[in-house]
Amino acid sequence: MSDQVQIKDVQDIVIRFSGDSGDGMQLSGTLFSSLSAILGNQIATFPDFPAEIRAPQGTLSGVSGFQMQIGKSVYNSGGNTDVLIAMNPAALKVNAKHVKSNSVILIDTDSFTKRDLEKAEFKTDTPFVELNLTTQQIVAVPISSLTKDSLADFDLDMKSKIRCKNMFALGLVCWLFNKPIDVVNGMLSTKFSKKPLLAQANLTVLANGYNYGQNRDMTVTSYRIESLNMEKGFYMDVNGNTATAYGLIAAAEKANLQLFLGSYPITPATDILHELVKRKELGVKVVQAEDEIAGVCTAIGASFAGDLAVTSTSGPGLALKGEAIGLAVMAELPLVIVDVQRGGPSTGLPTKTEQTDLRQALYGRNGESPIVVVAATSPTNCFDSAYWSSKIALEHITPVILLTDSYIANGASAWKIPDLKNYPSIKPHTIDQYKGNEWNVAVRDENTYARYWAAAGTAGFTHRIGGLERDYNTGAISTDPDNHQRMVDTRKNKIAKIADFIPEQIVLGDESSETLVVGWGGTYGHLREAVELMNRDGKKIALSHFCFISPLPKNTEAILRKYKKIIVAEQNNGQFAGYLAEQFSNLPIAKYNVVNGQPFEVSDLVEFFTKEIE
Repeated sequence: MSDQVQIKDVQDIVIRFSGDSGDGMQLSGTLFSSLSAILGNQIATFPDFPAEIRAPQGTLSGVSGFQMQIGKSVYNSGGNTDVLIAMNPAALKVNAKHVKSNSVILIDTDSFTKRDLEKAEFKTDTPFVELNLTTQQIVAVPISSLTKDSLADFDLDMKSKIRCKNMFALGLVCWLFNKPIDVVNGMLSTKFSKKPLLAQANLTVLANGYNYGQNRDMTVTSYRIESLNMEKGFYMDVNGNTATAYGLIAAAEKANLQLFLGSYPITPATDILHELVKRKELGVKVVQAEDEIAGVCTAIGASFAGDLAVTSTSGPGLALKGEAIGLAVMAELPLVIVDVQRGGPSTGLPTKTEQTDLRQALYGRNGESPIVVVAATSPTNCFDSAYWSSKIALEHITPVILLTDSYIANGASAWKIPDLKNYPSIKPHTIDQYKGNEWNVAVRDENTYARYWAAAGTAGFTHRIGGLERDYNTGAISTDPDNHQRMVDTRKNKIAKIADFIPEQIVLGDESSETLVVGWGGTYGHLREAVELMNRDGKKIALSHFCFISPLPKNTEAILRKYKKIIVAEQNNGQFAGYLAEQFSNLPIAKYNVVNGQPFEVSDLVEFFTKEIE
């Protein structure tokens, strides 16, 4: 390495690959995050891409990014970047406000022509001055030209050659972080195994990018991140959607049931469908339905038939599924509804993240229609949350809505593949558990209020159940007012009783503080980092982050009553804060609400929390 390069040891660092949608930034980012995880770093990633299939090349609306934080103690994908790879002026302009003053900015000088600057709406030919990026270290490399030179002898068209430039950039980044490229070589060889010429082209460009950094005299800071002594086991780089699919498969295996998914493609939930359709060898059955309503109705049919039934969607699809979910509530059928939240309302921001479906999940059906709501907290926690959602649905014979969001669904972390022996058993509340003599569809377990589930077609257990109210004792259709009141109360009490069967809520941070931060779902990583930063700075503050929303854990009120101030932070206009206020009167709640389609900024959280405790 050149004497001009200064090696800086860091605990953690934030990197962002950014360019046009066709520049391969998602692939480069994924490969580098996987490499970092393999070499013993914790990782958290955030793919940030436009909703357009292909915006005009070089324009601000077409910028696609992949951000990651890697290090020894990582809870989220990070805030402002230490290293920015900007493949064109538009990528530089979009990300300029998110780079640190002493950051490294790597650019492709071939993509910074006058025409490129005009498309990115620069007013001058000095973009760094115009953006006031005067303290950053600029690494200017003719990446496109060097890529073409690297592939001069390859029998590829010019478009295919240029598309390899993301590998040149990745090679430079591997050099910058003192990371070997042999692991990336293996991943690329696997990815392009069916296209050996493309595999060799990408491997060549990757090596040339690495060697360019190694052999050139560039005055730039290089980084070295100490590896962790990670617990032994098998690890994989997993995003939230994949982890959700795996959690559902694991639950079906544990319950000794077949898994059925009835779904309609919708961003950002479609990858769950894609993952499960590949798992036929595990007995998974998938129907890609013609619309959202058909998707949930096929799942309800599978539940009648005795499967672990699931439907996946996002906010607009959850609205369409509302009537059918009400049927599952009335019929008391086990059903898991996965809602990967995105920006709304309506079509909204399909590729951005929010927490704005909470009220819809809790109340978005006609009538008194109580339901279980669970919220995953991280990409890897999506596995556990999917498992628990399935366990609750099957053991309490009820629909469960699992809320994730675009940030954790598309983001990834290093995940140790778990041993299912360490997970709680799942015993579906079927007629096999009924010990009485005269079963009917109305018979309930006295401890849980759950009815006994009989799969359609089971000999001796023919029954009728649907969307009409039924008699509490016989299961026959009933319009009696007193009976309806009793059934409304029973369905409510059944959901409330589930609190006896879920883990209690915990508190992190300084428990002696008078201020408690409360969050739920995918904001966990940002809130935990903010609280830990403040604790290290001597500020007394604690965090309680919720995964189980309805019902709330049994000790929720006892925790909340301990604090003089509760700050509820969420990516909506106060839906969980209002829900807590409904459940427990006179709570001293302050609210932190941001709804901009992006993850929280830890620095903004720290600033707000500090003002509140002072």
